Amino acid sequence: MSKKRLAHRGFVLALLCMAQFMVVLDFSIVNVALPSMQKDLGMSTQNLQWVVSAYSLTFGGFLLLGGRASDLFGRRKLFLAGLLVFSLASLVGGLAHSGLWLIAARAVQGLGASVVAPTALSLVASTFAEGQERNKALGVMGAVASTGFAVGAILGGLLTAGPGWRWVMFVNVPVGLLACVLTPFFIPESQLQEQRPKLDILGALTVTVSIVLLVYTLARGNELGWLSWNTWGLLLLAVLLLLAFVWVELRAQDPLVRLNIFRLRVLTGGNLVGFLLPGTFGAIIFILTLFMQRVLDYSAIQTGLAFLPMAGVLLILSNVASHMFSHMSLKVLLVCSIVVVGCGELLFLLLSATATYWNAILPGMLVVSLGMGFVFPAITIAATNGVRNEEQGLASGLLNTSQQVGSSIVLAVVTSISTAQTAFLQSGGVGTAEALALGFHMAIWACLVFVLLALGISIFVMRERTIIVAPEEAGITAWPLDAYAVHGQEIECDNVKL
Repeated sequence: MSKKRLAHRGFVLALLCMAQFMVVLDFSIVNVALPSMQKDLGMSTQNLQWVVSAYSLTFGGFLLLGGRASDLFGRRKLFLAGLLVFSLASLVGGLAHSGLWLIAARAVQGLGASVVAPTALSLVASTFAEGQERNKALGVMGAVASTGFAVGAILGGLLTAGPGWRWVMFVNVPVGLLACVLTPFFIPESQLQEQRPKLDILGALTVTVSIVLLVYTLARGNELGWLSWNTWGLLLLAVLLLLAFVWVELRAQDPLVRLNIFRLRVLTGGNLVGFLLPGTFGAIIFILTLFMQRVLDYSAIQTGLAFLPMAGVLLILSNVASHMFSHMSLKVLLVCSIVVVGCGELLFLLLSATATYWNAILPGMLVVSLGMGFVFPAITIAATNGVRNEEQGLASGLLNTSQQVGSSIVLAVVTSISTAQTAFLQSGGVGTAEALALGFHMAIWACLVFVLLALGISIFVMRERTIIVAPEEAGITAWPLDAYAVHGQEIECDNVKL
């Protein structure tokens, strides 16, 4: 490949990584700024949670629709539209003069992100040839995006302590607009099918409402009560809508989600691990943020800077991981990385009322980030390999949906367990700091359960894919081609040999 061609693809990858980084950043950047937002806008504690939840609600709910729409109507076109919506919503949010204004802007931000995230990932998958070239690109993108969780906390602290919380929103505007300007010059429009399938409106409606309802219920679980009829009724309705979606897809001529795509076990395994592991990582960042501010009495800027080592490790690994995934077994690397994450989370059991950052937080932070630096690119590669080019948006939407919904569920479970344990200990006379630390211990054990589930899935569900060449006399047309990705005479399948 010519140096000019390589340079062009390098610019494409850098642009898409920038967009993905910006979207992931907004999950954590507002957390440190929440107290300042509450004080400035006069928000109640009950409404304050919706600054975070409104974003995750629309982001998670519309991911599948956004990903599939990019396949049908053009990825560059949808990517630009998503960037524009995200950037304008960020500007409006930074100008907010009331809590309701800010919450509405965050909801629109999530809507834009639900288009940008799967479209950016599908553009990488369709731009780079499957194999070593794509694995390297996805490795870079996955690792760089993973730094957004940690950098968000750092940047949120610096901006809140410096120019103020409004810049937590404003910071997205120049980045998003720059990406909008550069996109037409570096990213070509995807080729659309001559006979494009119609958008599955009924399927899109049922799955979007189901996911939005599920995320909404999880976000309000502590407020409604996990054992209340309201909570269980909403969860039941979400499940029924999800079953209705499956029924619709099985009968639709042009389904939103082609269900036999899950025959690719590496894709299925990647989505299941993506459902579990990123959620534990987000939960750990949430736990550490609370511990440093409530137990160690860290300020916003101190809390942000405390995550600097984690961000540094993830940034370094963004280059290392991309090379390793090009030359080593995806499954072996993923299994080893999950084990490392589990070991790092065990180190957080050192948290106590008398603990310090250096002996109880930093060791676990470094080990967890070492493992997650490989987990993020691994699940990205697994969830997009072997998928036909015209369905890369669908595959990207599935992965992002798995991560978003999984993160909501994991965080809801972890915070509920931690809060219940802390309240129980305080009712028994245990001091606030010690009760918080022991409550966090229960949260960490819950995270470890999710890590073990992810480990089992990576071992027993994921199956490495092998490229085989089928001789013409083998009768290629007799194969169930809709279950595989076909490139000329090469058929990619799961460890099958002729």
